[in-house]
Amino acid sequence: MLVLDLKEQDMRIGIFGAGGMAAALGGQWAAAGHEVMVAARDQAKAAEISPKVGTWSEIARTSEVILLAVPAASVAEVVAAAGDLSGKVLIDCTNAVGPGARLTVPDQAAGIALSAKDAHVVKAFNLCAVDVWRMTPPVFGGRPLAVPICGSPEAVATVSSLVRDLGCTPLNAGGLDRAKLMEATMAFMVGLWFDGHDAQACFPPLPV
Repeated sequence: MLVLDLKEQDMRIGIFGAGGMAAALGGQWAAAGHEVMVAARDQAKAAEISPKVGTWSEIARTSEVILLAVPAASVAEVVAAAGDLSGKVLIDCTNAVGPGARLTVPDQAAGIALSAKDAHVVKAFNLCAVDVWRMTPPVFGGRPLAVPICGSPEAVATVSSLVRDLGCTPLNAGGLDRAKLMEATMAFMVGLWFDGHDAQACFPPLPV
């Protein structure tokens, strides 16, 4: 199976979107030696991330791993336009959050998995703001950022390699059925931050 062959080697990574997350993660992975290709509505912005720009379906065909980094409201349209995603590792970093820091799409990752038949959908990179992913590396208080990943064991192993390329520590957070917990955690913590609370203080640095 494809995902078994992608650990710890250079990959062909497609980026869907040309916003901040696409640029930050795509730039880091290109610097790590991966081949990065971009599909976006704004092809001029896409070209700022990589000279290899194409349509959704073109990038899908030539990629082994795809980062879905479009607005949550555009996810269904983009996945449909990408066509056959069978065998691809599809990373969902989107957050479907509306007013009041409430989820507008419950269990977004599971919905993507239903639409992207036979793709290996993984939830990751959704818990931190884009500025964190621009850091080289993201280290806080001497500790590398930990990145939870939800998906099948093989797909999680593939994405774990990409997490390590950022200088972060991958955390296998279980199957895709647990992605909804990550999405809810993000919305809950964002709500605390928006209300002016120190959300980080909720998680004291206890010994492992």
